[in-house]
Amino acid sequence: MTIMLERGTRQGAPGTLPRLLAGGRRLGEHRATYGQIPLRRFAGEDGRRTLIRAITDAGLRGRGGAGFPTGRKMTSVAAGAKRPVVIANGCESEPASRKDKMLMACAPHLVMDGAVLAAHAVGADRVYLCVERGTSIADRLERELAQRDDPVKWKLVRVPRRYVSSEESALVHLINDGDGRPMAAPPRPYEKGVAGRPTLVDNVETLAHVALIAAYGPGWFREVGTRSDPGSTLVTVGGAVARPNVYEIAPGMRLGEVLDAAGGAVEPIGAVLVGGYFGTWVPMPDGWGLPLTHDRTGPQGTSLGGGGIIALPAESCGLAETARVVRYLAEESAQQCGPCMFGLPAIATDLAAVAYGRCDPATRQRLSRRIAQVTGRGACRHPDAATKLATSALTTFADDLMTHMDGWTCTGVSRDPILPLPDRRHRDRSWK
Repeated sequence: MTIMLERGTRQGAPGTLPRLLAGGRRLGEHRATYGQIPLRRFAGEDGRRTLIRAITDAGLRGRGGAGFPTGRKMTSVAAGAKRPVVIANGCESEPASRKDKMLMACAPHLVMDGAVLAAHAVGADRVYLCVERGTSIADRLERELAQRDDPVKWKLVRVPRRYVSSEESALVHLINDGDGRPMAAPPRPYEKGVAGRPTLVDNVETLAHVALIAAYGPGWFREVGTRSDPGSTLVTVGGAVARPNVYEIAPGMRLGEVLDAAGGAVEPIGAVLVGGYFGTWVPMPDGWGLPLTHDRTGPQGTSLGGGGIIALPAESCGLAETARVVRYLAEESAQQCGPCMFGLPAIATDLAAVAYGRCDPATRQRLSRRIAQVTGRGACRHPDAATKLATSALTTFADDLMTHMDGWTCTGVSRDPILPLPDRRHRDRSWK
C-alpha cells in the first residue's frame, strides 16, 4: 500500500497506489496518462454544482494540515456575492515536511489541473500559485505554466520563507498588501480574501486530488482510505528510519506499518512525532498500531495534519528536541499579538530550562501556567500549535521530565538533533 515517490516507481492503473505520480513532469506525459481536463463534463452552472457535489461525495479533506472538508469549503466560496479567487498553496514552510515540494516537482500539471477545476467549480477567473521564494521550484513551475492554455489567469507568487507566511490569511495579506504576516479573523478568506473577493485557499496536494476525482469520480477516490478519511495521502517520513522519504499511503495504515515501509527503525524508537510541528508525540512501542488519519485519534488527538512523521531514537531527548522546535516557532512568529511576542519566547526559555536540568518545581508550574495563558489567545493558530507540541512533550516524556527536574539531564541532550530546522543563515527575515 505504500509507495516511495520516485519516478522509477510509477506503476499501476488509476485506482491503485501511487495515484498522484502516475503521470509525469512534462505536460505531454501528464496528458498521455490523465487526458485533457474534463471541463466539458462539468460545463455550465449545473456542471459546476455537479463538480462540487463530486468533491463532497468523495469526502476529500484538505491535505495542508487542518483536514477540513474541501467540498464544504468550495460551496461556501461559490456562494459569495463577488467573483471568487483561488489560491494554490504550495509554500510548505513546515521543516518536517517536503511532500508538497516533491509533488510539484514530479506532478506539477496534476496540481495545475486541480486548480483550474477548483476555479471552474467556484466560478473563479484567477489562480494564484504560491511557493516559497529562493527555491528552484518557482522557476520550474513558471516554465510549466507557460506551456498551458487554461481558461484562468495564472499568477505565480513568491512567498517569504517564514513559517507563518504560508498560513491562508498571510497569503491573502501578501497578495493584497505585500505583507506576508497572518491577519486576524474573521473575516476568513472564503468570506473576504484577495481584493475583497471570496477566496478558495487549498493546499497543492488537495488540488491534485480534485483533478483525480474529476477524472475518475468519487467512488474511485473512496477505494482506498477510511470511511471518514478516504483517498490516498502523502506523508514525509524522517528521523531514525532506514529510508527517509515522501510516501503515498492510504489513511488508516498503522504507524508501525508506515515506519516499516520506510525501511524500519535503524535503532530503538522512543517516540514518533506525528503531524509535524503542529502535531503530537506518540510514545513507542505503544503507538505502533495507531491508525494514521486526518481524524483526531490517539494520544492528545493525534492526526496526520500536514503529513510530517519523525521517528525519535530512544536515546535522544524528546524534551530537548521539543525545546529547539518551540524556540524556532517563537522566532518565526509574526510578533503581532501578546502570545507570540511574550508568551512563546517565555515558554521556549522554560522548556530549555527543563531540558538542560535547570528546572525546579517552580519552573514546571510556571511553564504550565504560561501554556494555559497562551493557548487560544493568539491572533492566528500559531501559538496554539506551539503550546500543543510543548504539552505533548511534557506528557509523553513525563518520566524524563521527573529526572530533569531533579537536576539531572539525560545523555540524549548531547546527541545530534533529529527534528530538522532550517539553518539560521538561510532563514528569510523579511515579510515583504
